Amino acid sequence: MNVLAIETATETVGVAVRTTEGVEAEFSLTGRRRHVESLTPAMEHLLGQVGLRPGDLDAVAVDLGPGLFTGLRVGIASAKGLAQALGIGVVGLSSVEILVRAATQRGHRGLVLAAVDARRGEVFAAVHDVGGAPGGAAQQISTALFTPADLARALAAFGGAPITACGDGVQRYAAVLGAVDGVSCLLDALAFPPPLTLLTLAEELVRAGQEPLEPGLVVPLYLREADATSNFAQIGQG
Repeated sequence: MNVLAIETATETVGVAVRTTEGVEAEFSLTGRRRHVESLTPAMEHLLGQVGLRPGDLDAVAVDLGPGLFTGLRVGIASAKGLAQALGIGVVGLSSVEILVRAATQRGHRGLVLAAVDARRGEVFAAVHDVGGAPGGAAQQISTALFTPADLARALAAFGGAPITACGDGVQRYAAVLGAVDGVSCLLDALAFPPPLTLLTLAEELVRAGQEPLEPGLVVPLYLREADATSNFAQIGQG
């Protein structure tokens, strides 16, 4: 397949594309939170680099979250709009699932913590037990919203078993999470879900028989109300 992947769950804007011949390209821009301004030019550039036009795409993959609200809205809206215009489907995956697979691709095994910075002093996190096969990852802690202290207590329940921790949530709260016996924080890698990993997971799902969704059925995984909604509710209670 010719597949385009869109990654906007964190501050990083990421795009990846792979052709039926295996030609691939990846782009990421970190630290500027310019999802709106950066995403469309990045998609156009990468498609041109691999010799594809938008009409050549067979599917679009997108990170559904959890993650930053603005980033998710931009990425998912772009994926849905592109797919709708081209008459193709969308494959959605979660940010923590992508991070866990990326850790597996880098050779990490055993318990893997994936944590995405949720702002407000919280993280979206999950723990998977990664087996020897690249796709084998049993969930030990379901994806949920944690304070760093609550997540540290949950990790301590593993009794000092080795845990590889990745994601921008881990990097931001490494002092708290890394203090748990057995936890090793990756501070120089996997700060965001890699778009090529998202693309690979999406291709695997389609090959396994999962049909891409119609664009109108694709919804974000927020796990928490938006900041604007929360602030408005607090004002209304004042």
